[in-house]
Order: sequence, then C-alpha cells, then structure tokens
Amino acid sequence: MSDATDARTESAPEASLEWDSEAPQDSAPDHPPAARLTRWLVSLVHNRDNGTLAELRRPRAKEDAHIRAGWYAPTEEQREIYEQVAFLFAVYHQGADRPHWGYDTLGAAMRRIGSRVGRGPKDAGASRLNARIVSSRSIPWRHLRHAVARLRSCEQAPPAWSQLVEDLVGWTDREAKVRYRWAVDFHKPWQADPRPARKPAERKTSTPTDQNA
Repeated sequence: MSDATDARTESAPEASLEWDSEAPQDSAPDHPPAARLTRWLVSLVHNRDNGTLAELRRPRAKEDAHIRAGWYAPTEEQREIYEQVAFLFAVYHQGADRPHWGYDTLGAAMRRIGSRVGRGPKDAGASRLNARIVSSRSIPWRHLRHAVARLRSCEQAPPAWSQLVEDLVGWTDREAKVRYRWAVDFHKPWQADPRPARKPAERKTSTPTDQNA
C-alpha cells in the first residue's frame, strides 16, 4: 500500500502471538466459543494448513473442516453461523502468510473499503453494499462474503472475527440492534486510527483461486 492508512491491517499484540498446531475445542475453556473458533482459525494460517483453509472455502461441499468449525458452536442453531464465519475467514486469508485477527464491527470495517479517493461512506460501492447488509432481515451471507472480499482486495483489516460471530448470533435480536450498530459504525464521523501502521500480510502469488460450488 502507498499510505499509512492502508497499512493498518492488524494490531501489534495480536501479531506477536504464536499458536500450537491445533486449537481443539476444549482448549482455553474459559474463553467464549467465538474466541475459541477464532484461535483455531488463526492457528491454521500460522501453521500453513492450506488444505483445511481450502476446504473452508468450499462451503457447499460440507467438508470435514466445516464440521469441525461447527463444533465450536454452543448450540445446534448457531452451527451454521460458526461454519459460515470460518468460510469468510478462509476467503479473506486466501494466499496470506500471516493471520489477521481483525478489529471493530463489520460496519466499522467497511469504512476501510475504497481507495485514497474515498473510503466507506465516500465510496459508492461500499455505501451500496452496507445498505444491502443492514437492510436484510435474515443474515445476508452473500453480501457479507462480498464485504470480506472487498476488504481483502483493498488490503484492509477485516472485522474482529469473534465479534462478527457474536453479532450474527444476535442478528434477529431486537435488543441487540446489530444492524443499527453496524449502520452507525459505518457512518460515524472519521477519526484517526490510533493503531500503529503495519506492513500488510504478504500473499502467495502462486496460490490458485478456489472454485466454490
């Protein structure tokens, strides 16, 4: 990227963590289920487990990787959300050598979509995509995938994966007001990001594009 804003793709404390080859469901039992899912996904990138990540990018095939991601869900009703967020994580990290834990809600993350000409509300594509997402009564998986793909192509940090899981679990909860919060985060007045600028994750140019069924 050519400017400091574009280079903010992960926080310093997160980038320094190391993980074992696997993060089974019963590891760190004091952590919320969404956090344990994220730990496992991050470990896949740390350990170059490209086979499992490739399986996660084929959501309709229901590979073993999707089933494993679903194990982290505390209830059967939430299984699809955990599987689909694992898919979004894998889409974002295709060809990446370092994991991105992400930060902020998806609404705030979408403010990073665009170019130096304009980002977030100043980018017509980001504004249209945000409007489609927050106006959807059911979880808009197709639009969420598009948002994550746009963040990846712009080399911008994704939303916090654990927060994304929790927000989607509460998507239809009127008290949670997830869609409203995302809309507010997307349109809030711009403020300088206090996070230090960091070099974006290098991507493997030889990694083929996975074909989704």
